Amino acid sequence: MWHGERQSRSWCWVLPTSRGICWILLLLLLVLSSPSTPCPPQPNATRFVCTEPTLRTFPGGLPPTTLAVSVEFTAVATLAPDALAGLPELQELHLASNLLASLPEELLWPVPALRVLDLTANALPELPARLFQRSQLLQHLVLRGNRLRALQPPWFQHLARLRWLDVGANALAEVPPEVFHPLVSLQSLDLSHNRLESLDGRSLAGLRELERLDLEGNRLRALPPDAFAPVPALRLLFLQGNELRALPAGLFAPLSHLHVLDLAHNRLRALELPPRPPGPPLSLDISGNPWACECPLLELLRRAAPQLVAARGTLCASPPHRQGQEVGTLSQAGDVRCQPKEDGQSLPDP
Repeated sequence: MWHGERQSRSWCWVLPTSRGICWILLLLLLVLSSPSTPCPPQPNATRFVCTEPTLRTFPGGLPPTTLAVSVEFTAVATLAPDALAGLPELQELHLASNLLASLPEELLWPVPALRVLDLTANALPELPARLFQRSQLLQHLVLRGNRLRALQPPWFQHLARLRWLDVGANALAEVPPEVFHPLVSLQSLDLSHNRLESLDGRSLAGLRELERLDLEGNRLRALPPDAFAPVPALRLLFLQGNELRALPAGLFAPLSHLHVLDLAHNRLRALELPPRPPGPPLSLDISGNPWACECPLLELLRRAAPQLVAARGTLCASPPHRQGQEVGTLSQAGDVRCQPKEDGQSLPDP
């Protein structure tokens, strides 16, 4: 009986002194039986996804059939120059929220079929001049949330098919003249939340197809009269959260297709508007500005009849007897003293 019990028990638990050794052996067995690296690639897969926070090295051994790679929210801080070698069909590369502080110049050369590149929320202060030398098919480029201090013309030299560019939330202080000139297919440009204080009249040169421009949250104090002349196809323009005090006459005149204009939270007292678009009225946000509710502003809004967004936050700052009143309400009500006289001139503001 005793002999049977002894045979049925593990030797680890017969002697108390052996139990510590058993625990060590058990832990070692668990380590050896687990994958040696996080997110091992699967053979013949077309997509590879890894969001393992402990990953420090970009995975190798991906099958040549891979079309999309997503390595995000990891501890990867560097990429080898040949990290993408052997992936000739790769079309999407998502590297958001890693620790990348630099990129090898030849990183993208082995993947000429690449169409989407997302580098959001890394620590890149600059990009190699020839990084996109072989990326002629790239359509979607996101560089948001890095530390870029300047836009370099060589980056965009070969990107004639690019349709979407996001360089928001960086440290850009200027947009050099004609820096985007090669981007003849670009439809959306995001420059929001940078440190831009002004735009050159040629900053947007070449962007004839641009439909969406986001300049929110910069430090813009003034705009040249021809700032938007290069972008006649623009449909959505976001200028909120800047320091604009005045708008040049005719600033929006080239924008006959504009349907959304956001000028909220600037320091504007007078308004310029684009030509009235066909179809639905212009969606206009002018809240959070110290408006001078006098005849020029009220009559402009009455004639243009835009759809005011955040109307309750669009208030008069002057003259004193209109302070705190809603601009939209006053413009809709009209003021006989602002109507043109028979000689074509308006009566003076009361």
